[in-house]
Amino acid sequence: MTLLFIGTTELLLIGGIALLIFGGKKVPELMRGLGKGMQSFKKGMNDPLDDNEKKKDEVTDEAQAEPKENEGSGQ
Repeated sequence: MTLLFIGTTELLLIGGIALLIFGGKKVPELMRGLGKGMQSFKKGMNDPLDDNEKKKDEVTDEAQAEPKENEGSGQ
């Protein structure tokens, strides 16, 4: 199985170098952080509207709803 033209041997070599550099205790923490980052990135890519656009739409909807409520008050 290749991942961006990287074979199994290259992945094992990279993993071994990472183990030597960071040590056995730090590698799981780094992988966990990498996994969370990738998950957050994928979630952001799949979400069509970001938070600012959602809030903008909510405020616009609220602003449009308010005049309808005040129309019958006689003001």
